[in-house]
Amino acid sequence: MMEGENDSLVARRKVTVLYGSQTGTAKDVAERVIREAKRRYFSVHLSALDEFPMENWIHEKFIVIVCSTTGQGDPPDNMKNYWRFILRKSLPVNSLCDLKFSIIGLGDSSYQKFNVIAKKLHKRLLQLGATALCLPALGDDQHDLGPDAAIDPWLKQFWNEALELYPIPDGKQVISDQILPLPRYEIIYETNNQNNIDIRRDNSQVQYLQLLSNDRVTAIDHFQDVRLIRFNNTNLKYEPGDVLMIHPNNSLQSVENFLKLFALDPDALFLLKQNDPDFSIPASLPQPCTMRYLVESYLDINSIPRRYFFELLAFFTDSELEEEKLREFASTEGQQELYDYCNRMKRTTLEVLDDFPCAVKNLKIDYLFDLIPALQPRAFSIASAIQANEAEIQLLMAVVRYKTKLVKPRTGVCSTWLSELQPKNNLKIYVPVWMKTGTIHFPTDPLTPVIMVGPGTGLAPFRSFIQKRTSQGYGGMMLFFGCRNENKDYYCKEEWLDPTARGLLQVFTAFSRDQEDKIYVQHLIKIHADLVWNWIHEKRAWFFIAGNANQMPDNVKDALKTVIMDKGNLEELEAQKYIENLEKTKRFQVEAWS
Repeated sequence: MMEGENDSLVARRKVTVLYGSQTGTAKDVAERVIREAKRRYFSVHLSALDEFPMENWIHEKFIVIVCSTTGQGDPPDNMKNYWRFILRKSLPVNSLCDLKFSIIGLGDSSYQKFNVIAKKLHKRLLQLGATALCLPALGDDQHDLGPDAAIDPWLKQFWNEALELYPIPDGKQVISDQILPLPRYEIIYETNNQNNIDIRRDNSQVQYLQLLSNDRVTAIDHFQDVRLIRFNNTNLKYEPGDVLMIHPNNSLQSVENFLKLFALDPDALFLLKQNDPDFSIPASLPQPCTMRYLVESYLDINSIPRRYFFELLAFFTDSELEEEKLREFASTEGQQELYDYCNRMKRTTLEVLDDFPCAVKNLKIDYLFDLIPALQPRAFSIASAIQANEAEIQLLMAVVRYKTKLVKPRTGVCSTWLSELQPKNNLKIYVPVWMKTGTIHFPTDPLTPVIMVGPGTGLAPFRSFIQKRTSQGYGGMMLFFGCRNENKDYYCKEEWLDPTARGLLQVFTAFSRDQEDKIYVQHLIKIHADLVWNWIHEKRAWFFIAGNANQMPDNVKDALKTVIMDKGNLEELEAQKYIENLEKTKRFQVEAWS
């Protein structure tokens, strides 16, 4: 083959893999596609959707998109700009006629808008003239085997279709997955230790806010520890509904255990050398960096390991028993066993490594970046208003702690870390944060009535809104709040006395465990049906729901539909359309999290 023909073949056998990821799962799947593409001799390019230039789309021939659906049908943060662009009605209908594409969606079927981003994107690309190699894969977090239950068979079909269009070069075969790939980075130790390294994150968004207080707001004998956390605010601007992004650290004990497991010197300095051009050096990692910082602030050592973790770890063990088990966990057939071992138990990466000592003994440290994902920031709805207290930002945070069949309780990385930060003895504590626009948006007209349903910590964005309006002297607010016991977890009870006395706020409470029959917020909606209907239909109120995504949002929506049917004399289908119209005009909004 002549050189020009070879260049042409490489150009044709290029696949661009783009991802929209909120928690890192979509990026993980995108990296899997990249690895499999390289084994089939494709040239590849990996990018977040918002980092891929819009003008490049018309030049691309073959694209795979991995995208998650967040909240109640929203695109993840790193594809929002692309989402707005691709939905433009002004785009020509044949603008992507040379493009072949495939989509992997990641979602949760407990949400009403399951994988809606992947479905809409597939339809939109077809409208713009692109050709789909196959229907989207729709991964479901609720499946016992997780998203892989849909992704595994889909990838087999996808590669069959791809190789029909772009055959493997003559004389080549698919590279075996039994061959250990190079690590994406090489760790190069520094010999000259430096005592003063700037370990603050290289991210223009990040600011360091001083922690003012961290107080428990639930009774000490209550099962759940909820904190009101106060930060000093000097220049961050925000509105009710916005969220504060916080980048946590791993617990000190887990960091020490990890360092000890690999016999790592916590003060050792290293630089990263790029082995793979598709994986750039992480911007959030200082250069040079200490091992302690890497383990404490970058590697997500308490995450539940994903499937590729076991596939890669199997290369390093010299134990037949370990290798057999690791390869079983990495196989399609072994996904139920992996789920029972890892996901059902919520077993952490650190705990799994403890179970495979022979692999740990032989593991080359350079592969830590391939094995363990980066720590992801956590989002918290802001529970205060600038108009009420410009000098502070406040959060209402539940400390995550629960039991599985494992002896040690499971804990949330960020909530546990934050809960243990206590300013004392004039010691100032600073936390890396940045601001992000929230998924719910309140009306800008202060005379617009608002109905808010926020059980538990779902109260946070509504507390912010109530503070804003009451500080400006405006009312027209109705709050439905639910918790277990009035005397144990009724947050902010005293705060509502003044605005209710002034006629600015109406509060309806459901204390589910204070009587024999459990009462929840959805029951309150029906109890106060006349008032809710009057506000929604006559006063043109906006209706908001915030809180745990398990069943509450759907239950509240069903209760509202019942109210609309009964008080509006409408059939069920008509009531459903009524709510859909509220959604379209932003008068019905939901912010939910799992």
